[in-house]
Amino acid sequence: MDGIRIDKPREECGVFGIYSTDEALQAAHFTYLGLYALQHRGQESCGIAVGDGNTIRLHKGMGLVSEVFGGEQLRDLPGPHAVGHVRYSTTADERMVINAQPLLVECSFGRLALAHNGELTNARSLRRELMDQGSAFQTTTDSEVIINLIARHGRIPLEEALKRTYARLRGAFAVVGMTPDSMFGWRDPSGMRPLAMGRLRSDTYLFASETCALSNLGAEDIREIRPGEMVIITDKGPQSYQLAEESTQAFCVFEYIYFARPDSVLQGRNVHLVRKAIGRQLAIEQPAQADLVIAAPDSGTSAALGFAEQSGIPFEIGLVKNRYVGRTFIQPERSLRHLGVKIKFNPIDALLRGKRVIIIDDSIVRGTTSVKTVELLREAGAAEVMMYIASPPYIHPCYYGIDTPSPRELLANNKTVEEIRRYVGADKLAYLSMDGLMAAVGLPADKLCTACFTGSYPHPKEDK
Repeated sequence: MDGIRIDKPREECGVFGIYSTDEALQAAHFTYLGLYALQHRGQESCGIAVGDGNTIRLHKGMGLVSEVFGGEQLRDLPGPHAVGHVRYSTTADERMVINAQPLLVECSFGRLALAHNGELTNARSLRRELMDQGSAFQTTTDSEVIINLIARHGRIPLEEALKRTYARLRGAFAVVGMTPDSMFGWRDPSGMRPLAMGRLRSDTYLFASETCALSNLGAEDIREIRPGEMVIITDKGPQSYQLAEESTQAFCVFEYIYFARPDSVLQGRNVHLVRKAIGRQLAIEQPAQADLVIAAPDSGTSAALGFAEQSGIPFEIGLVKNRYVGRTFIQPERSLRHLGVKIKFNPIDALLRGKRVIIIDDSIVRGTTSVKTVELLREAGAAEVMMYIASPPYIHPCYYGIDTPSPRELLANNKTVEEIRRYVGADKLAYLSMDGLMAAVGLPADKLCTACFTGSYPHPKEDK
């Protein structure tokens, strides 16, 4: 069973791809390092598929990148082209190795591997249609729907098959796929999920969910794949196709708040600097008298730094995070369960004792971790605990590839701010306003998906 349930929504996955005309390049090793940089986007399973011009080999498994891959596994994946994936699943039924990605099939195009980040809002209806036409499915992922759609167009060139498949998809999707001698990447027309393209030397191109995976390899960040765009890479280089007009752009604002790594750049904006701006805006909107500003590690750190700079209240490391505890930490037996949060976070008592403390967190979803964090700070002797949230109340579930609870489990969907304050046990609870968030991010509201805060979904959930 899951251990301490992290009081955050969870990104479902990250994708990576590398294509080189240098036949001596070991793409598996580069992909391994790229997935390491993207590990925060999925810690349940991972996989690497490698093409050598003639065939594609695949290795995948349950666990972290370092647990699934060692030197032997990488040596068994020769070739200059690769696709990689790290994954979370949204339900217990999906936590099987067969659902780990990339997916690999044999079809009229030869071997075809595919990795997908996002969620199709019409996956069920497409699956039913394909099954009625004789398609067989081995997994429960909507990624298999995509690869089936591509494979059924086997009598036409791959480029045309990809275009026809793209036209059938709805929702949020960033996809990287490959045949033994080509690679492609695309984003949905609203650009909800991120996908960047980079270059390593003149003969090697890369795709990655975040630019941190490019900089990790010393690669040049060329640009983001545009909403509605497909890029196909062959030995002739990259070729761009605009498959759909940019519809209402709706990039996920939670990438800036929580999902992305602080050193990544999204739409020209460094994530760490955006989060600092969020913290500064929060300090402007919600002034306070306190002795210390601390962060809920690590997701609140950048915002806490911005808050401290703006308010003039000193920033300190009040909670120490145990970095060797994974997100699948087993919950102790009931009599010890109250100690579970201390396995992950430990307060510095000497710093907190007798102090008025502001703790900055990026969001409250279920509220369970917030309750335990406030208890820890009080046990450490804090005179006051004020919880400041670097986003508006999280009220609505996400249907675009994020693992969020049902509405009844979302604390802000069922309680007022004052009721939430009492529930978590803080002396004060304050949220960032929606206008403040938009000002800090620096993008027009109509270019972002803010459905988790507003309930205004850019695309309907077509499947019931």
